[in-house]
Amino acid sequence: MLGGKKLSAGDKNKRRPSSSIQILRIRTQDLTTGRIELGPDSGFSSDFTHQDFQLFDFTHQDFPFPNVQYEIIIFSRIPFPNLFSWNTLIRAHAAGPDPRLALLLFARLLSDGPDDPDKFTFPFAIKAAAALSALREGAALHGMVVKSPFFSSDIFILNTLVHFYAACGDSGLALRVFDNIPSRDVVSWNSMINAFALGDRWDDALRLFEEMQRENVMPNDVTMVSAASICGKKCDLELGRRIHAYIQRNDDIEASSILDNALLDMYVKCGSLEDAELLFHSMNTKDSISWTTMLVGYCKLGHFHAARHLFDQMPDRDIASWNALISCYEQSGRSKEALDLFHDLQQADVKPDEVTLVAALSACSQLGALELGCWIHAYIKKNSFALNFHLTTSLIDMYSKCGDLEKALDVFESTKNRDVFVWSAMIAGFAMHGEGKEALDLFEQMQEAKVKPNGVTFTNLFCACSHAGLVDEGKLFFSKMLPVYGIAPNAEHYSCIVDILGRAGLLEEAKECIRNMPMPPSASVWGALLGACAIHRNVELGEHACKHLLKLEPRNHGAHVILSNLYARSGNWNAVARLRKSMKDSSLKKEAGCSSIEVQGVVHEFLVGDISHPLKEKIYLQLDEIASRLKAVGYVPDKKLVLQDIEEDAKERALSLHSEKLAIAFGLISTSSPAPIRITKNLRVCDDCHLVAKLVSGIYNRDIILRDRFRFHHFTGGLCSCMDYW
Repeated sequence: MLGGKKLSAGDKNKRRPSSSIQILRIRTQDLTTGRIELGPDSGFSSDFTHQDFQLFDFTHQDFPFPNVQYEIIIFSRIPFPNLFSWNTLIRAHAAGPDPRLALLLFARLLSDGPDDPDKFTFPFAIKAAAALSALREGAALHGMVVKSPFFSSDIFILNTLVHFYAACGDSGLALRVFDNIPSRDVVSWNSMINAFALGDRWDDALRLFEEMQRENVMPNDVTMVSAASICGKKCDLELGRRIHAYIQRNDDIEASSILDNALLDMYVKCGSLEDAELLFHSMNTKDSISWTTMLVGYCKLGHFHAARHLFDQMPDRDIASWNALISCYEQSGRSKEALDLFHDLQQADVKPDEVTLVAALSACSQLGALELGCWIHAYIKKNSFALNFHLTTSLIDMYSKCGDLEKALDVFESTKNRDVFVWSAMIAGFAMHGEGKEALDLFEQMQEAKVKPNGVTFTNLFCACSHAGLVDEGKLFFSKMLPVYGIAPNAEHYSCIVDILGRAGLLEEAKECIRNMPMPPSASVWGALLGACAIHRNVELGEHACKHLLKLEPRNHGAHVILSNLYARSGNWNAVARLRKSMKDSSLKKEAGCSSIEVQGVVHEFLVGDISHPLKEKIYLQLDEIASRLKAVGYVPDKKLVLQDIEEDAKERALSLHSEKLAIAFGLISTSSPAPIRITKNLRVCDDCHLVAKLVSGIYNRDIILRDRFRFHHFTGGLCSCMDYW
């Protein structure tokens, strides 16, 4: 007998005596301290709080889960609950919001119950362990099952064990159980196929699907859902179509919205919008998942107009559908549309969730929309959202990218539990603001906190070294990555070290670093070298870097533009003309410079020479005043920065109409001291705009915080935080 002798009616309230083969034991003194243990053979260990222990006071009236509270009350009224009663309660908790309580009840059953667990008890307890991904606890239950009379005969228990190991991410152990099932049913096969799928062993899952049919086990709708899902993950459109045809041919496979949605998702992931549309329009029943999947399909392939049209047609828009479109806009660089939709969501009286807020914060980060980002932060506090790692990282990133490093640091310091991404986000914040020493100090604190860095941490650390000119420090950390931290540098890390060396003018050393890379140089590596050549005006090496970059990315318009600018600065206008003709012939267009500024929660965008703004007259009058006051302090436009072969007067006019200058002028007429003027530029700020921003900050006594593609520039009193190193 597994748990000791049976209790008679008179012994119901006594502890069951221990047995030499007892696996699970509970000590009364440990219950009061909130700890249960398995015996030495199992390694079971699970902590719970005193509040959780109130579960075992079955008269407790404030039980937190109303769906099982009535069962608790009834159970507490049973003088001598039988095993069926225990099973019912364990089952309720196994499927409830806190499966951990099911395991605690199982332990209580072993100590105080009238009978040993039966073939119904074990699946419920194993299901709870699967929901918790509690490998040690589930393995202990497996050990008990092995010693029970049900192990070799009850397929339901064995199938549940396969599912449990799959949920814990151990497809190897799941396969060992599966191979030992004497007579496998369709659930057995489905569970094992799902185990392989969860472990990203897609080929093994498909192999098992074919073997299942050879064994004359008829697949059901659950099987086909798994098979379609695997095809989607593998992006195997041909096999996905064959599976769809198989389903249509076999009437025994029950049609369902779940199966249709799985096929729809497969077509979307495989990039076949035509197949997805045909299936979507033929579906008899479309739920919110169907609409949202189709919505994501349109966004994924860049059909944003169709996506918005479909969104507007949706009969019921739940938060998942709002999130899908907001996230797609944000991830595709359409941040303004993402925030407009976020505003529509609020007007529709739909409550945002964590996913919504993370996407909206990311959109704020891209646009530099600090006011809206602050509002979202206040909303999070007001509505008592738990500041988990995702939200914390997003807030730090938003404040950092919107130019308020102090608030980013406040969020970081107010967070007690910090994972590697929270630490890395704060290091990135220091890096983009040119605070290299502070980034390195924070990295030291991270190590003292025993948080292991990852590849992202080192990328951010190298960026800090690059922007602050900390060449020796960057090289030292790079040399320590593998031997000290166990992280092999990847191509992105090499592009960072090339950027550190190249930005400092060590172009030959950067070139040698590329030559010694253990992997083929990526486009980002050659891009870093090309950028360094542009800064230091090394045409020959720039041509070499651009040639290799364009081999990897022939349609990289940025590479063409950088090389063209490099030729222009050296006065080689014939080479400029050839390159621009090549771009025109290839239908490549230069990315237009755009600067944005947020005023009273509204983001205003400016292009070079922009005359579309409603306040254009006032902006240009302010621009004229700025020009007059700049000349009074000795400013001379650097006409060499006009990379076009035009008249001198036209060059000066072209310089004065850069988008940054328009945004500065708008900021001066729209805001007042001491509020800083915050500007976001999509490209690297040019030397002349950088000089003008410095002078304006002194002349008008206004702080200007300008974020370009690579870093922040804090202009105060005629100086810049970058110390002219960027």
